[in-house]
Amino acid sequence: MADYQPLPFERPIQQLKSQLKELESREEQTPELQEEIRQLKLEITRLTREIFDNLDAWQTVQVARQTGRPQTPDYIELLFDEFVELHGDRAFGDDRAVLTGFAKLNGRKVMLVGQQKGRTIPERSECHYGCAHPEGYRKALSRMQMAAKFNLPIVCLIDTPGAYPGIGAEERGQAYNIAFNLREMSRIPTPITAVVIGEGGSGGALGIGIADHVAILQHAYYSVISPEGCAGILWKHVKHADKAARALRFTAPDLLRLGVIDEIIPEPLGGAHRSHRQMATRLKASLTESLKSLEGLSDQELLDHRYEKFRRMGEFEEGAVTIPIEE
Repeated sequence: MADYQPLPFERPIQQLKSQLKELESREEQTPELQEEIRQLKLEITRLTREIFDNLDAWQTVQVARQTGRPQTPDYIELLFDEFVELHGDRAFGDDRAVLTGFAKLNGRKVMLVGQQKGRTIPERSECHYGCAHPEGYRKALSRMQMAAKFNLPIVCLIDTPGAYPGIGAEERGQAYNIAFNLREMSRIPTPITAVVIGEGGSGGALGIGIADHVAILQHAYYSVISPEGCAGILWKHVKHADKAARALRFTAPDLLRLGVIDEIIPEPLGGAHRSHRQMATRLKASLTESLKSLEGLSDQELLDHRYEKFRRMGEFEEGAVTIPIEE
């Protein structure tokens, strides 16, 4: 597990852990001391569960961005029996923000498409902090079309704050390539399952998110815009990102209620960054089950169900609705 810095709301937990460490370091371990240690461990577990079961939207964003959280390369190592990376988009370059390649899941061949942020400064610079360029989306779509040719199911791991917003990306057709992916993914005649493993920001996430089965980890988020971007538009300042997070309704329970996702994958106690292996085991079970549920469908049934799935989103009842915006 990668090192991580405790988040602000985790301070009460850290204080108890410091007390536990001090007690365990004492030379004389009397029965009374051992019982105190046992009770303190129970209290740490109880407090951790209470805090993480009641995270607000902004706290969820902080957990989703936690640097120690498992990323696509971690899941490649823990989930798949084999992985052969495929590079480049055959047009411009190899976008390192997007990883693609052949993989084996429980012995079954799949095509993996995943986004990666990197952890160290050099890694993050190479991966553009998880923000893909147009060549990244072309690369992803090319691999998906290859998967369809060889009748392989597709696994997409989503983890990005958004598509790269630079001038070069826009000049090379960023918006067009994302829109093109949306259309073409809706037509790919092979099972697609997508999981939001951290951040699911804007079109950058949706560009590989048109799937037959869409899941999200318990403390991840999936949104049309980042909280900071929303705050800049509505409140004219990024300091209101916490208000924007609450307004966007992008946490896992909200998304399930709105029909945007199909499944919430529980995380280990205290978040996925606490135990990469345990999180990978749960993710593997979800992927295996979702692919199994799709394998009996014909190509046309897959396409019809995928079409209906996304057409159902956005249902609403007409009426006067007042949305309060805090000053």
